[in-house]
Amino acid sequence: MKSRFKLLLFLSFLLQMNLLGQGFYDMNTINTIEIVFEEENWNEILHQYVANGLEERLTGTAIINGVTFDSVGVRYKGNSSYSPNRIKNPLNIKLDYIIEDQELDGFGTIKLSNGFKDPSMVREALGYEIARKYFHASLSNYADVYINGFHMGLYTSNQDVDKFFMQNHLGVTENARIKGEMMQGNQGVWKYLGADSSIYYGQYALESDFGWNKLVGFLDTLNNHNDYLENVLNVDRLIWKIAYDILVVNLDAPINMAQNYYIFEDAASRFNIIPWDLNEIFGAFNNVVGGGSLSLYQMQTLDPFFNISNANYPIISKVLNNSRRKKIFIAHTKTMLDEIFSNGWYLERALEIQSIIDAAVQNDPNKLYTYEQFLSNIYNTAGGGPPPNQMSVPGITQLMDARIQFLNNHQWFQYVNPSISDVNFSPENVTSGDEITFNALVEDAVTVELAYSIGGNPVFERATMFDDGNHNDGAANDDIYGALITAGNADINFYIFAENDNAASFSPARAEYETYQVQVSGNLVINEFLADNETTVTDQSGEYDDWIEFYNNGQESVYLQGYYLSDDLAEPNKWAFPDTTIQPGSFLIVWADEDLEQSGLHADFKLSKSGESIILSNAQLEVVDIVTFEQQQTDISWGRYPNGSGDFVFMTPTFEVTNASGFIYISEKEEIKVPLIEVFPNPFTENLFIHFYLENPVGISVFLTNLKGQSKTLIDQQSFPIGNHQVKFETGNLSPGVWICHVAFTDQQKNSFYFKLVK
Repeated sequence: MKSRFKLLLFLSFLLQMNLLGQGFYDMNTINTIEIVFEEENWNEILHQYVANGLEERLTGTAIINGVTFDSVGVRYKGNSSYSPNRIKNPLNIKLDYIIEDQELDGFGTIKLSNGFKDPSMVREALGYEIARKYFHASLSNYADVYINGFHMGLYTSNQDVDKFFMQNHLGVTENARIKGEMMQGNQGVWKYLGADSSIYYGQYALESDFGWNKLVGFLDTLNNHNDYLENVLNVDRLIWKIAYDILVVNLDAPINMAQNYYIFEDAASRFNIIPWDLNEIFGAFNNVVGGGSLSLYQMQTLDPFFNISNANYPIISKVLNNSRRKKIFIAHTKTMLDEIFSNGWYLERALEIQSIIDAAVQNDPNKLYTYEQFLSNIYNTAGGGPPPNQMSVPGITQLMDARIQFLNNHQWFQYVNPSISDVNFSPENVTSGDEITFNALVEDAVTVELAYSIGGNPVFERATMFDDGNHNDGAANDDIYGALITAGNADINFYIFAENDNAASFSPARAEYETYQVQVSGNLVINEFLADNETTVTDQSGEYDDWIEFYNNGQESVYLQGYYLSDDLAEPNKWAFPDTTIQPGSFLIVWADEDLEQSGLHADFKLSKSGESIILSNAQLEVVDIVTFEQQQTDISWGRYPNGSGDFVFMTPTFEVTNASGFIYISEKEEIKVPLIEVFPNPFTENLFIHFYLENPVGISVFLTNLKGQSKTLIDQQSFPIGNHQVKFETGNLSPGVWICHVAFTDQQKNSFYFKLVK
């Protein structure tokens, strides 16, 4: 059975692999930040601000990669990583401190860590990169910093967890945002202490305009009304975070310390946990609250159910408190072990990151460890760190190789997981009102469930899948399970969950963070948009503003008065359409520019180049269409191909005309330009064609992979001259299903593309 589905976070995966780039946070880029203060005694002033305890800032100018930002606010940050006797202290640079909306790629605050307790200089950047594969986490790379011409050295640069982060990851902006603070005494993590919110002021910091009552209600539900926990907490997201922290021995985290995390409220009013401050993962922090310091061996053999019975840690004891959640916890830990650690990926990536920063570390005049310790700490313990404690830091592989072996031999990791394969649905092309059958081949399972959400709803509903021959599942007891649901107006995100008496499995393995998607064709769709318009087309006032294009696939006109457009899932009715009609087969443009006084259709929000959501809702606030996107390119739009119904791809903007095939990527190094790449037909059967045009000679590799881990190389680093090229491949021997075509320009690794194909 052939079906059209894709991974919801596929573009996010591309960004993590640096195929589309991350702008300011591109791991391959070491940013240069120059700060200029008028005050010559700037260092003394910044130290005094810390002593004052008021988070005061010194105003100056920041020059970032040659671009000047006036009137920024700078302060030192950090707890143990800060010292008045240290030259290179962590920095917090607020670009919009004085000038409103002064941002860099949408980021208003830059936070820089000094490598405290990390001789390898990779713990934080690598830790965030791993985390982003499984739950919401900051972008991270490096910056070389100068203040008044003085070379401060190399810093880790980590994305601030702020309102902008919240918008990009959760699709909301004004919901509650709370930061976990240093533990007061031994009051534990997420204990309910009473209804008076002032009791919690020492353990939490409110970073939104409201939220104390929501926090108290959440803690009350967790501790006293646990059956309703799913209503106030994204439990699956927290289980991923607990599994991550215990796996990588991150004891400077809420599994042990009441700090270094945020909780953000999503559109369903549930709290989602967000990590922060990962410089001490991989055993760099070895103190257990109430239990003293752990030896290397004790960290290598840390119990996977650490603190599960500790009443002071409801964050674990009130979450991993039933058999199903324990099995989910082990399944998520196994996924990270398999994908990151047991195969050695973490070591390979750590060495790659070190190679990027090697020269900068050597040239750092104020590094906290020696260059020799930088090189050796991937493998070996490094001692004699910075004052005051100067503790030894274990080697990353020294800790993790033994830990991988310990966990893989643990009883809970020996149980046989259910096997899930051949996930599909029918019909292939789904329209509103269709009954959809979902199938999966599942072995060694007692219970199988379809988890699904509609229209970007962060909460997944569950439907039992049956192997009884009565749910379009084939014959009874043939291990093919089926479930049926009716399509609404919006796309459906789904995954398969299976469990037996001892273990559980997900497909895809990274669910709920990553899911499959059913595209539901509706009459009215978001067809194309441009989130960074500098030169393409102007509005009625001659301004280059963001725009959103709608298309009517139907045979009848759609009257839009009463419809809404928004970029915030928590506020879907942000902008109401006026008296407007879109004819069959026609396009409609809405300018996202906040210029409500101009003629034409102008929404009261702008699009974020760094990513967010666009939500179209009807008068009942039901989602008609939703598009969630990541980092966008200047003057490159993202639109549906085929026009009106296909997947979103990057393309040359086609303002109010039919979307063109393929997409453009202009290399950061301008000597290579790839105006057009086409992979067709889609679906394909016996043959596949790739067409591309080159303005310069270049080597190309092309290979196919599918969701089962199979691969086929079509071109292996073959050189092509200038001009048009079309290459034919015989593909009749490939198994049916979804295939990803990888096109890599091997002379410039950044020029890489993915295309989703169906056979």
